[in-house]
Amino acid sequence: MPTGEKIRVLIVDDVSETRENVRKLLQFESDVDVVGVARTGKEAIQLSQDLNPDVVLMDINMPDMDGISATEAIRAKQPAVQVIILSVQGDQNYMRRAMLAGARDFLTKPPMGDELISAIRRAGAMAQTERAKNVQVQVAPVVGTMGPMIGYGAPKGKVVTIYSPKGGTGCTTLAVNLAITLNNEDTRVALVDGNLQFGDVAVFLNEQGKNTIVDLAPRAEELDPEIVEDVMLKHSASGLHVLAAPSRPEYAERVSSSQFAKVLEYLRQMYAYVIVDTAALLTDATLSAIDVSDLIVLVTTQDIPAIKNCRLFLDLLQTLGIERDRILFVMNRYDKRINITPDRVTENLKQEIVSIIPLDEATATKAVNRGVPFVLESKNQPAARGVFSLAENVRARIAAQESVDEPNRMGRR
Repeated sequence: MPTGEKIRVLIVDDVSETRENVRKLLQFESDVDVVGVARTGKEAIQLSQDLNPDVVLMDINMPDMDGISATEAIRAKQPAVQVIILSVQGDQNYMRRAMLAGARDFLTKPPMGDELISAIRRAGAMAQTERAKNVQVQVAPVVGTMGPMIGYGAPKGKVVTIYSPKGGTGCTTLAVNLAITLNNEDTRVALVDGNLQFGDVAVFLNEQGKNTIVDLAPRAEELDPEIVEDVMLKHSASGLHVLAAPSRPEYAERVSSSQFAKVLEYLRQMYAYVIVDTAALLTDATLSAIDVSDLIVLVTTQDIPAIKNCRLFLDLLQTLGIERDRILFVMNRYDKRINITPDRVTENLKQEIVSIIPLDEATATKAVNRGVPFVLESKNQPAARGVFSLAENVRARIAAQESVDEPNRMGRR
């Protein structure tokens, strides 16, 4: 949340003891403010409109209206408000119904203190991001080396997050080479290192700079093109602009998920594409990137653990209410000698693999060690051809999304 701004929480439960216990738990959190309590679903709907909270902690079982129906009603009128369902019933059916109603999270009662606080902070960051999306600000063109920002009324740039739930699948290699492939004079691209503890994007480009995401995050509420220009690294060989990860792992704590999301939202006003590299662990920053992404490039290899983790991630997206059409599924390091084929993985996970990057270890390893992305060296290498194909698939998917969104924009005009 912005500096000094607390996460506003509304507690909804028909049991007074539960309401009081949750209130007491939250009163020790300096960034959380309990703005009200409700005893029924109908009261929750009214108080949500009156108090405009960031987060609603919603019980499911209440006498007049169940929490799922109340959640649906609140989200219909206040899309930015994030609802966390609390229920003694932990089965998948309840969870599915809650997420379909628009709930942000689902916790079994009684939740662990750390689990609840973490969920509230994630939801609070998401509420702030959603409100920022709904505020249209006219941005004047800025003359300088950064070039003009995307103007009012024009489509915003697209955030593309590269993610794999299994480490070592080559996400950073794909993110770096994809960003360079998409970047040109007419289509400006920013590459953001979202692995805040151990990011290697700058190393892959043989770049070093004194400024990182840590220098932008505290100013997330007051960014302007000059500030961004001062912080971004400029890759001399490709012209790509890079927002590097913190220089030390402990500095990652200086970047909140809300700040990270706001930085990405600002960058999409300046660049046609914002490519985000992420860590395998679903940190708050990674979840924020996924939340604001127009497209999620999900990466697997032919390893059984990688495929299994991708299945779990796809199930999680369904739970969170994120549509699978935002997923572009990629198989990296494909080896024809292994009988785990893209078709078999597609059939097993019910998600089509749309891009295949051939196994080309010699090229990839050499590129990393030299700090020269392989798409700059030879476009005829198998891995390079795979990345060019991936870039075309990204463009095509984005174009398809825009064709669907265009009638909606015309209608609003």
